[in-house]
This record gives sequence, structure tokens and C-alpha cells, in this order.
Amino acid sequence: MALASSAFSAVIPLVIVSGVVLAHLGSKDTAHRIIDRYGLTGGGAEAVLYVFSPSAGVDTGVGVFGLLFLAVSLLSFSRAVQRLFEQTWELLPLSVRNTLNGLRWSAGLLVYLTVTAWLSAVLGQGRLSLGAVAVQTPVTAVFLMWSGRVLSAGRVSWWDLLPFGLVGAVGEAAYSVGATVYLPRLFSSSANQYGAMGAVFALVSALFGVMFVLVGSAAVGREVRDELDRIKRGERPADDEVRREWDEVIAHARLRWQTAREQLAAHRRSRKPER
Repeated sequence: MALASSAFSAVIPLVIVSGVVLAHLGSKDTAHRIIDRYGLTGGGAEAVLYVFSPSAGVDTGVGVFGLLFLAVSLLSFSRAVQRLFEQTWELLPLSVRNTLNGLRWSAGLLVYLTVTAWLSAVLGQGRLSLGAVAVQTPVTAVFLMWSGRVLSAGRVSWWDLLPFGLVGAVGEAAYSVGATVYLPRLFSSSANQYGAMGAVFALVSALFGVMFVLVGSAAVGREVRDELDRIKRGERPADDEVRREWDEVIAHARLRWQTAREQLAAHRRSRKPER
């Protein structure tokens, strides 16, 4: 949720600025690109146009303050992703000392989004855009590995990041295919319930899915890398290790379930009227 919130605060200024730039270049603005990418119609398309397209007569120039706000938003997002790598690989936090690498990563993020958007526009034929997804997958793998390398300030090697890049790229590809089917319905239903703000809620939900895949891929990638290192060193787990870990999971789940039942029972007792 923290990553999705940071991504949302960075995406909105980015969408506004990029929409202005695209409009000045005579290309489709961001709103129409979103509509074309997911085939939005009806209330969903109207909500996206209302939120992301500037109204007529409004000055759409990009000033210094707008660019500064965009840079601050992207740096905030880069700091959140940096913490993900530091926590996953158990590194000492660099915080603001890694700001220069955060700027480099923000620039790389813009390039990555531009490239993937271009691939989607060129190869996104068919309902699921499988051709674009297939070409975007290796690009995503390289970008994820590069992200871990830059935001960790070179403290995680390319070899250690390889499982994360592969798992993350495949996961994001699968999510992209699913989002192509699900997001149009989400945009339409949210718009029907909440009006123009429904597009914002749908965007937050989509970003949550992307960040969920990212966090899961980082955890799986680290575990795979550690397991490969143990195999390389000739280490073998104890025969009953899997059983003991499974018993710990079951015991923890039962404890949580029992605690939840007790809390629910106490809540029900407190709501009963006194006689």
C-alpha cells in the first residue's frame, strides 16, 4: 500500500506533464492513450477524459514549479522503491544520501514508460495485446534488475538480481494481460458509482496490483538467490525442516484465527444492550 500510494503521487503529476507535452507535439494526450490502451467506453472513458484531459481555455503550459513538483514526486517514489530493495536484501538504509541515484532512476523510469507505451501502441494488436506483452517482458526484466542495482547504490550484484528480474517480468506480464480484461470493467463500474473520481480509484487499484507483484517478486527473487547459493555451497536442509516450517505456519495461523475469534466475541458482547 505504501508503494502504491507513492506511485500514485508520482503518476498524477507525470500524467499531467506528459499530457501537456504530447498535446504540444500534436500527439494523443495521456487520457486518449489510456482509453485506447484498455478500450474504455461509456462512463469509464468519460471519467478518464474528465480527470486527465485539461479543460478548454485552461493554460496548459509546464512551468518551473510544475517540473519541480514532478521531480519531488518521482524522488519520493524512488525513495519508497529504494527502501524495498534495502529491506529485502537487508542493506543499511542510505536515505537522502542516495538522492543522485534516485534522480537517475527517475529518468530511467520515464524512459522505460516511454518505451513500453510505444511498444504497446505499435504491437498492441488484439484484445489481450500479447505481442506487445511478449516484447515488453525482457525490457521489464532489464529495467527491474537495473532498478535494484541503481537504488541499492551498487550493493546488490547483477547476478543476485537476476531471479528478481525474471520473476518480476513474468509476473508483471501476467498482470498486464489480466489488467487488459479487468480494468475496463473496473473503470466503468467505478465511474458509474463515483463519477469522475472513479477513474482515480481505478488507477489506485491498478497501481496496487503492480506494486503487489513487485514486492512479491522481490521476496521470491531473494529466496531463490539464497537457495541457489546454498546449493552451490553444498548445503542441504535438514530432513524435517520443511515439516517444521509448515507446522510453524499452521500454528501461527491457528493463533491468529483464535485471536480474531476472541476479539469478535468481545466486540459482540460489548454491543449487547444492558438489561
